[in-house]
Amino acid sequence: MGDKKRITLVIGSGGIKCVAAAGLWRVLQEEGITIDSVVGCSGGSMYGALIANHVDEKVMGELSRTLWTSDIMSGYTESLKASKDGSLRFNEHSGLVDDSVMNKKLREVYGDLKFSDLQIPFKVVATDLLAGGKVVLSEGSVFEAIRASLAIPIIFPPWDVNGRLLIDGAASDPLPIDVAIQDGADIIIAMGFPLDYRSRFRSMTAVQEQLNSIYINNILTSTYAFYNLAHHAEIFPVIPEFDGTVSMFDVDKIPLVIERGEQAARKQMPHIKRLILE
Repeated sequence: MGDKKRITLVIGSGGIKCVAAAGLWRVLQEEGITIDSVVGCSGGSMYGALIANHVDEKVMGELSRTLWTSDIMSGYTESLKASKDGSLRFNEHSGLVDDSVMNKKLREVYGDLKFSDLQIPFKVVATDLLAGGKVVLSEGSVFEAIRASLAIPIIFPPWDVNGRLLIDGAASDPLPIDVAIQDGADIIIAMGFPLDYRSRFRSMTAVQEQLNSIYINNILTSTYAFYNLAHHAEIFPVIPEFDGTVSMFDVDKIPLVIERGEQAARKQMPHIKRLILE
């Protein structure tokens, strides 16, 4: 057996599908696989923080039922109408949603937790709205970092962190494998979530959502292919498969999502364990 290999877990963007990370976490614990660092993006940052803090996978599922409720979209319909008739003027700080409900829910879960409090080193990926580049957060408030990485453009207001106006990490990298590579990982377990496509369009919002799915899925595919070919680190994709669409507020599907995350993880376990033991 060789020297211990450094293992990094990357959890990409994917909305409520990211709760599949609870199934992956269950498998890793059962197999006795120690994670040396965690990277999270957008919805994945919520679960990355919980894993980095060694929260039980059952608790992760229970928390998900309170986080992914429709009231986090408070004010969306009214603001959308107002934006169309011109009574709502947008600027770089705007969003269609009143984020006070979401912020309250996130604070209830993450509180005053700081990166330095976590049991496993953790990094969050967000995007600089004004400069366009990827921003990696690993110090200070965990809530602040997660809130920034969740800021879906136009929907949720951007979030100011250290003087930079930040938005959804998926806008720059929905599966930030490169952050794990830069940290010196020998083995990277990368959980990613391709977005669903629509077949019918009945509103401007529907078209916008489809365009969002197209560009994020293309970034996801191309970045994974590039890093898988271009770097020496072993990258194991864990991509849960679903029979149909899983929408943002399908809390009744959370047990299924966790199960599919577990199934996807178990498929990779023989390969991961073999490499760990080399």
